[in-house]
Amino acid sequence: MTQPPKQLLHLVFGGELEELDSTQFRDLAEIDVVGLYPSYATAYAAWRQKAQSSVDNANMRYFIAHLHRLLDPAS
Repeated sequence: MTQPPKQLLHLVFGGELEELDSTQFRDLAEIDVVGLYPSYATAYAAWRQKAQSSVDNANMRYFIAHLHRLLDPAS
């Protein structure tokens, strides 16, 4: 019997940064939580779509957080 692939949760989120060279968000109430994804590949696809849709705003940045590393630091 084949085991299903291990679920590796990733969070995609973003917002407008205070400065181009920092990760300090301008307004935490305006953070865009794109969603949770079961693999890096699906998270990357969502990140890429959001990043490309905000290309006109130089201060807008999107990130991928590896939640599975927080939930299971040994992995």
